[in-house]
Amino acid sequence: MLPTKRLPTKHQPKGLTIIHEDRDIIVVEKPGGLLTIGTERDKTRTAHSILNDYVRKGDPRSRNRIYVVHRLDRETSGILIFAKSEAAKTFLQGNWQDTDKHYLTVVHGTLTEKEGTISSYLAENSAFTVYSTPDPGLGKLSHTEYRVLKEAKGLSLLEIHLLTGRKHQIRVHLSGSGHPVVGDKKYGKGNDPSANLALHARSISFTHPVNGRRLNFTTGIPDFFTRLVGSIENKE
Repeated sequence: MLPTKRLPTKHQPKGLTIIHEDRDIIVVEKPGGLLTIGTERDKTRTAHSILNDYVRKGDPRSRNRIYVVHRLDRETSGILIFAKSEAAKTFLQGNWQDTDKHYLTVVHGTLTEKEGTISSYLAENSAFTVYSTPDPGLGKLSHTEYRVLKEAKGLSLLEIHLLTGRKHQIRVHLSGSGHPVVGDKKYGKGNDPSANLALHARSISFTHPVNGRRLNFTTGIPDFFTRLVGSIENKE
């Protein structure tokens, strides 16, 4: 695994932590609460706009720009990959099935099966809510692999291996299993007191779009996960 060297603070764009940067890609750690990219309904500051400003170095006339490869939900923290060219973006998206993504999450309750795979067809309604359906004509088949790492205080810490990457997939699958993600206001318990969504994109492995090397990056564990379930062994 390549070291996840952090750049000196003075070179960091405000609001994001750069884990890796080269001529072709930027890998960052996004905090919860920050959009990946703006939408028609929300054009607030985003990870995309922050990095565009960063690569332009304050010159709005600069032709440098950042390309979005994939997204994390606003409330989800963790690793995001951005490309510095259309060609790099196309390569990464074209080989996305070979990208390995692991998450950490804290859910309500204790799971009977300590590891397994949740599978269902996922669809989205007109209110932008994702739901499971038995009809393959309506939804896309989605698979979420999980493993229980710790149980405490009526909660469970899970490691998630995302086998497909649908919108809100982890949140919908865990909610449908009766164990919604802590802090999930959309798919969780209505009386959930947590202000933060306990979902973190912990690690990612992918092939570099230009030099062909396999890159692996892992982040730390958010502090509030420890507040939820106590000390957590820092597993790679």
